[in-house]
Amino acid sequence: MTPQRPDLSQLPEAVRAYIEYLEDALTDAQSEPSGGRGAAAAEPSEAPTTQMVVTITRTGTIKRTPRHLYGRQRRGGMGVFDIESNEDDPPTLIAVGDLQERLILFTDRSRFFSLRISELPEAPVRARGEMSQRWLPLQPDEKLVVALPEQNAAYFYLLSDRGWVRRVVGSQLLRLAPGSVLEARPGHRPVSACWGTGDRDLLIVSKAGQGIRFEERLVPIQGGCLGIRLDGGDEALSIANVNEASGVFVLGDDGKGTIRQMAGVRANKSPGAGGKTIMKADRVVDARTVAAGEDVFVISQLAKLIRFAADEVPPKEGVVQGVNCMSLRADEAMAFTVSDAGIPLEE
Repeated sequence: MTPQRPDLSQLPEAVRAYIEYLEDALTDAQSEPSGGRGAAAAEPSEAPTTQMVVTITRTGTIKRTPRHLYGRQRRGGMGVFDIESNEDDPPTLIAVGDLQERLILFTDRSRFFSLRISELPEAPVRARGEMSQRWLPLQPDEKLVVALPEQNAAYFYLLSDRGWVRRVVGSQLLRLAPGSVLEARPGHRPVSACWGTGDRDLLIVSKAGQGIRFEERLVPIQGGCLGIRLDGGDEALSIANVNEASGVFVLGDDGKGTIRQMAGVRANKSPGAGGKTIMKADRVVDARTVAAGEDVFVISQLAKLIRFAADEVPPKEGVVQGVNCMSLRADEAMAFTVSDAGIPLEE
């Protein structure tokens, strides 16, 4: 006879969270072919590829895993456990790039690094990873805060926590020496970056879900400018390259997300104004441009990762709260990235 699950509501929140974490781990393990941590990998949902999913924790533990080893789930699923880390060292960054690409990295001290993805040892979906100090001469308590694959783009845009944007010629960025300091503005902390062509728009989104859209060309190459004026207590969070036809996937820490169509977000004549509501959320995790046929990879505080088709998220021109994208129990979404699906849309 299977015992009934007791009422956990009277237990301390930390104890409930740990019990629910173990329950999720048991459910995940039982779903594997041999029912345990050493089980064979699940059948891939796409052909083997050189595309890699790179995950990084708060203290800089890093690993890469072939993208095809992450099966595509339906939106709203629970995902699978990914990088193994301590409770106080959650995943904070995720990126998808090809083996031969370089990963552009910035630390919270505005130091620039680049790392070829192929230099990282390949690891299974569940693995501890290795400390990034093996490849990067990080200073004590220095943390990686930006990670995105290199692109052959005209410009690179760096966003600070206070909403300042700096524009750098793409070819100049890639020639920087490792460890070089590149600040969005002195005294500011970098939080996000994107590539641009120079003839499109930029969308900046804050933690409170406020956003502003304006033309790339309005950002001076020398010194940059204020991109968004923030209310007290709010912080800039993400910057994306967009045009009128773009959709931007916005995710809240509760696992709800939306694709906000730029046709419904009017462009400002100049940067530096206050934002308008992009999505209703207690705290936005990130905002990235997404196209039809691409997949979204979301990772949570407990290191659960879900891959689902972006096409499952209904696009909206107006302000919404979003739909369930990841099932979270005593957990919260930490980061996400977008990648071409690599598999037929009908699958």
